[in-house]
Amino acid sequence: MSGEATTTPVTAPPGSPPRRGPLPRLLRERVFRRYWSAQTVSYFGDEISTLALPLLAVLVFQASPAEMGYLTAAALIPNLLFSLLAGAWVDRYPHKRRLMILADLGRALLLTAVPIAYLTDVLTLAQLYVVAFAVGTLAVIFEVARGPLFVSVVDRSDYVEANALINGSRAMSLVAGPSIGGVLVQVLTAPIALVADALSYVVSAYFLVRIRPTEPAPARGGGLALGTGLGFIARTPMMRAILLGTTTINLFNFMFIALFVLYATQDLGLAPGLLGAVLGAGAVGGLIGAALTGRLVRRFGIGPTLLAGFVLFPAPMLLIPLAGGPTPLVVGMLFAAEFLAAVGVMMLDITGGSVQTALTPEPLLARIAGARRTVNYGVRPIGALLGGALGSTLGVRPALWIATAGALAGVLWVFFSPVRDLRDLPDRAD
Repeated sequence: MSGEATTTPVTAPPGSPPRRGPLPRLLRERVFRRYWSAQTVSYFGDEISTLALPLLAVLVFQASPAEMGYLTAAALIPNLLFSLLAGAWVDRYPHKRRLMILADLGRALLLTAVPIAYLTDVLTLAQLYVVAFAVGTLAVIFEVARGPLFVSVVDRSDYVEANALINGSRAMSLVAGPSIGGVLVQVLTAPIALVADALSYVVSAYFLVRIRPTEPAPARGGGLALGTGLGFIARTPMMRAILLGTTTINLFNFMFIALFVLYATQDLGLAPGLLGAVLGAGAVGGLIGAALTGRLVRRFGIGPTLLAGFVLFPAPMLLIPLAGGPTPLVVGMLFAAEFLAAVGVMMLDITGGSVQTALTPEPLLARIAGARRTVNYGVRPIGALLGGALGSTLGVRPALWIATAGALAGVLWVFFSPVRDLRDLPDRAD
């Protein structure tokens, strides 16, 4: 929707255009609305646990920089270990939605175990590593299955709009989630705050139970064909460039993420509630980015908008290692960094996801999603471990400088590729 004002008579004459409702067109379609609702509520819970788990490690176990790196890596390493296998299996399994529901319920049970262990005084840092690893494994299955389900509920012509709505929900969760998480951690303690994330997975499963889309037919052929997805990406220049660019950003961004909470609480002296409020307020930029991306694509083309996202996402994070001085100045710099980076990540995710989905043949959706996650997400635990190592040897602030500069280099892969001049969604590749 353009958001422009329209004038519609109370009783429209025959043959006049249908009256616009208060919701975007896709959200007036019941199946997509329930699919979108499942994603939305899960995003909110994720943001709470993204803050609560590291704060739990810092505040309860006084985790070191290296231990913070281990915790982040434990949640992410399943992407490297299992994404290819999960993609090959999901493409041949006829009920992708069922897998997503089971993954939701499994994650809810795992996160519920943390506060129970805390209240019975048996929780250890090692148990946090195990829970993070298991939740990360189920997340791989959920996300690999989500691609085939997405094309079952969204028409090709609506990919950008649908991705804008889904990423708009993610942006809204970035606004409210950290603020809610910070308050819950401060009032209820970090372990109890994880109950909210567990409940979000239950609600997500409920919405998925209530849709019955026609899912893509299972892939045919013998064997798992584990290399098919990677081979397709390697032979498709635009897929290859986007993957290499996002992988570069993710490697260095997760070096940054592994150290950020430690840096903000110990070096900058921010309380959990204030940190959550700053992150939530800064993430308003994500809402703006999600709202603007469609207009930018129509004005400049999908390729230039994607290229701009590759720059605008990592560049503002330079303000964070620069931060210092009085608390209001520190808060202002962190807010500006989070705000602008949130605009950039929405532009990058909406356009990049739409281009890659448009290029992917339906029989390969899960395998290519698995291949992308193996590379793109697989470097995240490596980045987290590198961040912990550099933070321990060079210091937290120098490690943040290195991480931000490295993330900026990701744009070079896309700049020297056909993506740069892409105006519209590309045709599906052979």
